[in-house]
Amino acid sequence: MSRIVLQVRNVTKRFGGLVAVHDVSFDVTEHSVMGLIGPNGSGKSTMINMISGSFAPTAGSIRLEGHELAGKPAHKVARLGVGRTFQLVRLLPELSVLDNVIAGAAFGHRRRWGAEAKAHALTLIERLGLSAVMGMPVSALTYIDTKRVELARALAGDPEVLLLDEWLAGLNPTELGTGIALIRSLRDEGRTIILVEHVMDAIRSLCDRCVVMSSGTKIAEGTPAEVLSDPEVIRAYLGDDDA
Repeated sequence: MSRIVLQVRNVTKRFGGLVAVHDVSFDVTEHSVMGLIGPNGSGKSTMINMISGSFAPTAGSIRLEGHELAGKPAHKVARLGVGRTFQLVRLLPELSVLDNVIAGAAFGHRRRWGAEAKAHALTLIERLGLSAVMGMPVSALTYIDTKRVELARALAGDPEVLLLDEWLAGLNPTELGTGIALIRSLRDEGRTIILVEHVMDAIRSLCDRCVVMSSGTKIAEGTPAEVLSDPEVIRAYLGDDDA
């Protein structure tokens, strides 16, 4: 049986009177891709923000390799082994591609400095097809290349768990195929990934298991085929009239 890397137990997040996530639990196993899916406003990004340390849960536990993450600041969570990308790409715009990736190597889970950090960054830049632009400021890049840089920076810290928050959003059909192939190659390398995504082709082809959220609660869990055929999931996406 696969080893559990990340445990989410009875996690709730309240913003004043609004309950954004209510009593959600799931496990993520090593070397797997878990999809976190659901309609807009279902609590997916709030959950990602709690796992990564951007938000502290109101209640519940999030444990990575036995280390409690809940309530720790984002930089400490990163050092414990969580890397992430964001819905809106967050990079250091005036720095070069290379320097952005080096920053990920210096401040991530397995920290590297100096020549070691640069060599590691260059390997990732080549791997992600960025060699031709590595000296450019990221403000001058195409959209898909900024996505690649953010992914390279996240990978540079060698995270135990990689969170991809709608990384495929906004890509054209050709770029989407390239992006799915890239994530598949990371899975084949043995990466452990949580994928927040609306692109169902990506969910079906990449995910080993899925957790489905709606209105802040978990409504289904299983393989992509199981959850996408679940009547409650169909109702959550399409509404009662179409289910």
